[in-house]
Amino acid sequence: MIIHDMEQGTEEWFAVRLGIPTASKFADIYTSTGKASSSQGKYLHSLTAEWMMGKKIETYQNDAMNWGNEKEPEARTYYELEWGNDVEQTGFITTDDGMIGGSPDGLTEAGGLEIKCPTPHVHVEYLLAGKCPSKYVPQVQGLMFLTGKPHWDFVSYHPDMAKQLIVRVERSEEWIEGFTAEIQKFNTKLLSMRERLAA
Repeated sequence: MIIHDMEQGTEEWFAVRLGIPTASKFADIYTSTGKASSSQGKYLHSLTAEWMMGKKIETYQNDAMNWGNEKEPEARTYYELEWGNDVEQTGFITTDDGMIGGSPDGLTEAGGLEIKCPTPHVHVEYLLAGKCPSKYVPQVQGLMFLTGKPHWDFVSYHPDMAKQLIVRVERSEEWIEGFTAEIQKFNTKLLSMRERLAA
């Protein structure tokens, strides 16, 4: 594991993650139920395109996404006060070969932190479910794969509501074993595409 000490969203941060699979998109490689994702082909092509262009593919950012990013520091402070955990912010974490990475929302002494600041109705949905939504399981388990941490805390936060959600997700060795095999095959295909297009 290599921890790259940089601010998220900077040019340096985009450069180190360019053209490699990252945690927020692990669901496009391996699903929460432990199966190869049907989205692998599209993700392979997107990463190869980034590598060829030497820059990230611009994605749409709506008001809800921007609002969520703005509220993340507030949510992190809430978590620290509520659970008494000091949170260390990191820029980007990669495997030793630099071919797989992720940006945790925070690391604690024993685990890590994933923060979501969703719209009000989605926050209510998460509160009622009382667990990490399945669409984020690959991201959370994938970050445990990268860091070796035994658990990860999922936070859903909305500043205008009295109730917030903090749930602990335990490391699944079964999921991580399957993911490890799948992402190795994925990266073999990725490198093969690069070689073909560089020829």
